[in-house]
Amino acid sequence: MFQSLDRLASAAAVVDGVRAGDLEPGDCLVIQTRNSVYVLRLNADGTFDAEGGWFARRQVSGLSAEASAKGGSGLRVAGCTWGGSALLTQMIAAPGMFLEFDNRVRTTRIREVRHLRPVAAPTIH
Repeated sequence: MFQSLDRLASAAAVVDGVRAGDLEPGDCLVIQTRNSVYVLRLNADGTFDAEGGWFARRQVSGLSAEASAKGGSGLRVAGCTWGGSALLTQMIAAPGMFLEFDNRVRTTRIREVRHLRPVAAPTIH
């Protein structure tokens, strides 16, 4: 079925997922796809350290070659798609969608997303 851009934009507004604005440095996402599990940790510069899935199978770091060459700390998430070419750039991960990294790696369909935020331990006096 052909989806118009207006229809995709309307659907994107109500997608239940993790958006870029929902995250703080240090946050982790555990993303279960149809074939793999990915763990992404957000760095202060907006990039992610990525583990699992494609990165584990290829035995490569979750750093893009460009970021590594520039001394950068991680990989960028390009966004999510429903399987076509319409990329939601502010959506990091949502069930039913495909996660796409800036190194052109695209995951299989996302089944579950868990957003974990580190909590500072209370100070003991």
